[in-house]
Amino acid sequence: MVRKTEPPVTDAVILMAGAGSRLGLAGGAFAKPLVQIGDRALICYAFHALQRAGVRNIHAVMGANSERLAREVQALLPAGITFSTIVNPDWEKQNGVSVLCAAGKVQAPFFLVMGDHLYEFAILEALLTRGDRARVNLAIDRKIDSIFDLDDAMKVQTRGAQIVAIAKDLPEYDAIDTGVFLCSEEIFAYLRRAAGERGDCSLSDGIRLLAADGKMRVIDVGNAWWQDVDTPEMLARAEQESGRLLSDGRSGRPQESIPGQR
Repeated sequence: MVRKTEPPVTDAVILMAGAGSRLGLAGGAFAKPLVQIGDRALICYAFHALQRAGVRNIHAVMGANSERLAREVQALLPAGITFSTIVNPDWEKQNGVSVLCAAGKVQAPFFLVMGDHLYEFAILEALLTRGDRARVNLAIDRKIDSIFDLDDAMKVQTRGAQIVAIAKDLPEYDAIDTGVFLCSEEIFAYLRRAAGERGDCSLSDGIRLLAADGKMRVIDVGNAWWQDVDTPEMLARAEQESGRLLSDGRSGRPQESIPGQR
């Protein structure tokens, strides 16, 4: 159960500024969040999980086709969720720039998730129940043998609950970055440092700086499932596994929030 003294997590930032070029969009979708998986758009799974976790305000960082994407995504929102669009004019830069666009627009602590990832609610629950809301928390997966397309995954080397290193090409690692975070306000200051004068940085660049100062924490997702949807092969895998994500099936009814997230 979430401790009553913990600040509530009512906001989430979803990154959806990419063009989806690697996926090869089909079926009428012009952006990855709208790709159909099972009987609904990919982004609906994120909405469902976030609502169940107690989120009431979703901030979507968009780039290409932002006006059209905002209209179509907003139409998919569950009842009771407010939605705002944050346009990243530099969306072709790295994803750290997209996160920085949310500075001053989101209430911390907040979830940070990717618009092209699927994940079970249990991952959000783990962050809520075991995360440190004064720091930046990354949900990691130690089930390395179960990772689909390991070459493309972001590898993480840890020591206890701390990050030692993070990169796609790490020679030694013991976990994988799921792309699901619970963030304090400090993430923005560290991303600004990472961006520096060139005005560009990845989210991983900011994580490295946070980790160096002892302000990153990792939370193991245990048996929970997640999947990046970045290529046709990943999409096929996601379609095979999507049934586990909605325990109430096709009803579309929101699940109850977990304790402490009213």
